Order: sequence, then C-alpha cells, then structure tokens
Amino acid sequence: MISKKTAAALNKQLNTELYSAHLYLSMSSYANFSGLKGAANWFMVQYQEEMVHVMKFYTYLNSQGTHVQLGALEALPSEFKSLLDMMEKTLVHEQFITTCINELMDLAMKEKDYASQIFLQWFVTEQIEEEENDRELIGKLKLIGDNGQGLLMLDNEMATRVFVPPAAAAP
Repeated sequence: MISKKTAAALNKQLNTELYSAHLYLSMSSYANFSGLKGAANWFMVQYQEEMVHVMKFYTYLNSQGTHVQLGALEALPSEFKSLLDMMEKTLVHEQFITTCINELMDLAMKEKDYASQIFLQWFVTEQIEEEENDRELIGKLKLIGDNGQGLLMLDNEMATRVFVPPAAAAP
C-alpha cells in the first residue's frame, strides 16, 4: 500500500514530468522557428517521451488508489541563444530530474514501499540514457563550434530520431 507521503511525492513528480514535456515542446518550437528542423524533431521526440513518463506516473498512481492532481505549470523559456544553449539547458534539466527520481527512490526505500521501488527502477535506468544522450550532443556541438556546415550535418542527424513507445508491459 502506498503512503500518503509517497503518493504526494509521486504526484509532484508527475507534474514535474509535465513541465519537462512542455519545456521540450517549447524548445522544439524555437528550433523550428530557427530553421533547425532536425533539432525541432529531436525535441518533439523528447516531448513525446516525457508524455509517456507522465502517463506512467498517472497509471501507477491510479493503480495505487490515488487521485492524481494536476498543478499549474511554471512559465517556460521560449527563446534560446543557440542549439548548444538548448542542449546544455536540457542536460541541466535532466540532471534535476535524476535528482528527483533518486529522492523518490530514497523515500520508497525508507517507507519499505517495494512496489514503488520496482516502478521507479525504470526511471532510474531511463535517466542514465537521457543524460548520456544530452552529453553526446553537447560534445558534438562543442566540436562543431561556429561551423555552419557541421551544424547542418548534426541537424540532419537529429532529424532521424524517431519516437519509439516503451513496451506495453513496462510499468
């Protein structure tokens, strides 16, 4: 059985994941506006993945008999200096999400909530991938520097990213 404290913390994370989705949607829009269609696609896929995260929390909380409460979202940034700026902000945000997930896992362990620990393990693994992808793109952008041709090549690479929903059996 999930405690009220854990349910509230998971509900807060659901709302944080909604913010993440909207942040990436904002970045997708800015990249599109800036003529970086590939980056716009990359951030759109990121948005779709974040919405999957939202629904995982939603489904889990409902399965635990908890009423999901949606909160207001903070204002989102809508302009960025460059693709490198967007990716650096993405990494910082994903590191924040990793901290949040780790704190949720700590709470579940403290409360001996084994079901929530199992549920959260998927997110622990997911965050490793999220941060690694961001660091890889940041590294490429730093190598490219002001080379427009390099940026065009990376933008074309980012255009190939495709949203792949997680397996239905995953929590």
